[in-house]
Amino acid sequence: MRNIGKQVLNLEAQAIQKASERLGVEFDQCVHLLRNTKGRIIVTGLGKSGLVGKKISATFASCGYPSIFIHATDAVHGDLGNITENDVVIAISYSGETIEVTNLIQFIKRIGAKLVGICGNLNSQLAQYSDVVLDISVDKEACPIGLVPTASTTLTLSIGDALAVALMEIDGFNEETYRKYHPGGQIGKKLLKVKHLMHTGIEIPVVNFSMTMEETINEISNKGLGMVVVTDDNQKVVGIITDGDLRRLLQKYGNFLKMNTKDCMHSPPICISPDTLATEALKIMETNRITSLIVVNEENKLLGVLHLHDLWRTEMF
Repeated sequence: MRNIGKQVLNLEAQAIQKASERLGVEFDQCVHLLRNTKGRIIVTGLGKSGLVGKKISATFASCGYPSIFIHATDAVHGDLGNITENDVVIAISYSGETIEVTNLIQFIKRIGAKLVGICGNLNSQLAQYSDVVLDISVDKEACPIGLVPTASTTLTLSIGDALAVALMEIDGFNEETYRKYHPGGQIGKKLLKVKHLMHTGIEIPVVNFSMTMEETINEISNKGLGMVVVTDDNQKVVGIITDGDLRRLLQKYGNFLKMNTKDCMHSPPICISPDTLATEALKIMETNRITSLIVVNEENKLLGVLHLHDLWRTEMF
């Protein structure tokens, strides 16, 4: 059984490798069409090709390129209204002669939408009438009788991934872009950054280093984060005072309310960038056994405060 598995994987890998070697200007043209469409990317197909088409469409959409999948049969029974002249239609059919798919060609051409054919027969109707054709022909399918869509569907999926990644590279796709379209689930949590969770503005407990400890304690109590950020006259962060520090000061000095904050603060405090991943911030807190992190810019000026409770609410741990 293991040898059969290896044979299938090798055969499908070879199909992808051969497709990579013959990939030409038509791929560039397809990416250009998709990137410059004023409408959506419509993907259609039937059977196994349709199932692969759903995933291709979902990949486009998840990366910020509006896309929907339309089943080829449903299209001719009322769903054609989803296709407009501004769209690019990607039609998938290995033979290029699937009736339900070829029946769409006349309509697509009539309204003026662009047509990308993904097929394994460059002499087929789909290839003939497409604006751009991507070749997914394979030497053989991986099944014993050479008919069940296996190598060809794997190749089709890979072509879809290649198109999506090409678009992402051109448009400077990054973690922030991906997070925008994946706010939920484990992906959303992993891509959260400190700037998405931190307290800002009037929520930040902050005092000047020349203020008295009595004023500092009032600020800690009013803001409810169990700490206060200490800044100098240039608004740069120079220290931090926590609830724990207050207990230690009480044990050491007794009445310390008239002391200057500068003489009581912990310095230097642990600071992080607003672009730090939330998961990394959590690790810093755990390593240093602290519950708050001060967020600063490149000039060490205060931007916000991240509290452990802010991370708890994300349910990342």
